[in-house]
Amino acid sequence: MRGFGSDNHSGAHPAVLAAMAAVNEGHVHAYGDDAYTARATEVFRQHLGEEIDVAFVFNGTGANCVCFGALCRPWESVVCPESAHVNTDECGAPERVALVKLVPVTTPDGKLTPELVRPHLRDFGFEHAVQPHVISVSNVTELGTVYSPAELRALADLAHEHGMFLHVDGARIANAAVSLGVTLRELITDSGIDALSFGGTKNGMVFGEAVVLLGEARAEHLKYVRKQCTQLPSKSRFVAAQFEAMYSGDLWRECAGNANAMAKLLAEGAQAAGVELAYQPQANEIFAWLDEAVAKELAERFHFYIWDETPDALGRVQVRWVTSWDTTDADIAELLVALR
Repeated sequence: MRGFGSDNHSGAHPAVLAAMAAVNEGHVHAYGDDAYTARATEVFRQHLGEEIDVAFVFNGTGANCVCFGALCRPWESVVCPESAHVNTDECGAPERVALVKLVPVTTPDGKLTPELVRPHLRDFGFEHAVQPHVISVSNVTELGTVYSPAELRALADLAHEHGMFLHVDGARIANAAVSLGVTLRELITDSGIDALSFGGTKNGMVFGEAVVLLGEARAEHLKYVRKQCTQLPSKSRFVAAQFEAMYSGDLWRECAGNANAMAKLLAEGAQAAGVELAYQPQANEIFAWLDEAVAKELAERFHFYIWDETPDALGRVQVRWVTSWDTTDADIAELLVALR
C-alpha cells in the first residue's frame, strides 16, 4: 500500500534502521544514562546552541504534554489555534495529563498572530480566572501553512512581554525549515521559541520525538515531568540513535526536502487538472476540494483522508493529501492520472 494519508504511513529511512541496529550491541545503562543519548543531545546543541535541555520521548502527544507540564502550573492556560493538534487530535491529553486549560482561537489559515492572541491575554492576577502562561503554535500548522522566523519572533515577543512562554509543536519542524530555506537555529533559537516538541517520526524515523527547552524555560524538573507523563524511554539509545543519524548530517533536509517537493508537484498537477486548493501549500500537506463521490472513490484507492465531510454549495468535500520522505514521482503521477 502506498498513499497520501499521512507522513506517519511511510516506513523508516534505511539509514535510521541501520543506526538502530548499530546500537543494538551489548549492554548500556538505561533511561538515557548512555553515550548514545549524550551524543544525540550534543547534535541538538550543535544545531540550537548550548543553552538547551533535551529530553527524548516516545511520541508527539507525549512531547506536547511534557512541554506544557514543564512550563505550566495547574491554574495556567495555553492559548492555541482552534485547529491545533493539541486541541483537536490529542483526546484531551494536555488537559488530563499536563493539567492545563487550552484556550482555542479561531484562525483563517491555522496561524496565530499577535492581533489574534492579545484579546485572550487578560485577567492576570485575578484569582477567579485561569492564568495565561503559554502561546502554542504548530510549525508546520495543521492546515499546511508555515510560520516564518519573523512571525514566530512576533509571538515570542508578545509572550515574553506578558511573562509567558512560546511553545512550538514541531512534528514537521524539518519540513518548515526546508520550506523556508533556513537553519534550525534560525527557525527555533533565533526566533525566541522557549519550548519545542521536536518531531522525528513524520520525517523518516521509526518512533521518538524530543522535548527541547531553551533559555529561561530550562527547568530542573523537566525529568520529573517526563517520568510522570510516562514518556521516559528505558532504552533511550534507540531513540537517540535515530536523531543522531537524522541530524548529524543532512539526512533530515533530504527527507523533508523530498516530501515538500512531491507536495509541490502534486499541488501544481492537481491545479492543472482543475482542482481548487483550500490553502496554498507551503510544506508537505495539501488541502483540496473534490466532488464528494470522486473524493470517496479516490480515497479508497490512494488512502487519504476526507478532511471535512460536509459538502459545500458545489457538492465538494475537502480532502487532505500528505507526501512523505519516500513519496516518488510515480506516486504523484498515478494520482494525477486518476484526478484527470
